[in-house]
Amino acid sequence: MKLERILPFARTLLEKAVGDGDIAIDATMGNGHDTSYLANLVGDEGKVYSFDIQDQALEATEKRLAEHAHSNRVVLTKTGHENVGKIIPAKMHGFVKGAIFNLGYLPGGDKSIVTSSNTTISAVEQIFKMLAPEGIIILVIYHGHAEGATERDELIQFAENFSQEKAHVLQYQFINQKNNPPFIIAIEKR
Repeated sequence: MKLERILPFARTLLEKAVGDGDIAIDATMGNGHDTSYLANLVGDEGKVYSFDIQDQALEATEKRLAEHAHSNRVVLTKTGHENVGKIIPAKMHGFVKGAIFNLGYLPGGDKSIVTSSNTTISAVEQIFKMLAPEGIIILVIYHGHAEGATERDELIQFAENFSQEKAHVLQYQFINQKNNPPFIIAIEKR
């Protein structure tokens, strides 16, 4: 297959935006895959801020970071991503190069704990203000459950109404796959 699948495409976008010494955000820590990936991109001089509300996510991420010796590059925070503005120091606002959200529920976790559009939109608005020019926010939207479908619809409406003078907004999606495959909304600051 020549077309990039959803998660590899998200990483391609991150690689174009985030580099050595940069600041990045994993807004939905999950099992730590994106946190570890971002920690690799930012190097020893950069910093990744990672958010989740579940102990299971923090424990899995801490373990993954220790395996890759990335712990010193990451600030793990047990709070919702809607609190991003309170956590990331003001001196770093305007310098964030990339952020990623994997929306839905923690793989292997409690499926009743899900992301919601109101907290996600709040976090996106806060992070957008923190972005450097050409910084990017990536939303990977898993919508194969009732709450996910609602979040999907509200996020699409939010993204479609984003000012084109402020950002480029992309939707990347396979449209002929069954079972509600995930898709990406990417927001690049102008």
